[in-house]
Amino acid sequence: MGLIDTLLGHAGEKPVEKLAEEFAPLLAPGETLERAFGLIRDLIVFTDRRMILVDKQGVTGSKVQYLSIPYRSIVMFSVETAGHFDMDSELRIWLSGQSAPIARTLGRDGGVREILSLLARHAPR
Repeated sequence: MGLIDTLLGHAGEKPVEKLAEEFAPLLAPGETLERAFGLIRDLIVFTDRRMILVDKQGVTGSKVQYLSIPYRSIVMFSVETAGHFDMDSELRIWLSGQSAPIARTLGRDGGVREILSLLARHAPR
């Protein structure tokens, strides 16, 4: 993943080793980072217990919102993939107790297949 891909919104997987220090205070004892996907400054991080959506706000990105979603609360998810003239895909996740889904815009190949695979693997049985 290069700088041009990131600026165009095509960023994909991020190395979890580089995120370990930032996420250490957010993790429960024994919880481990599995994979992470990024789009410019925002991240979708998968651990062995939950998914964390990271929204860096403002010009400097110093204000950060972390949304922790336990896998057991995910009721349904969908992805609208990018077409020939579309530049991005959209991920929607429905949580129990909420009528509206959480939506995140991903790049054309922002790890969509890998994200779907991880959600399917961690989905409640």
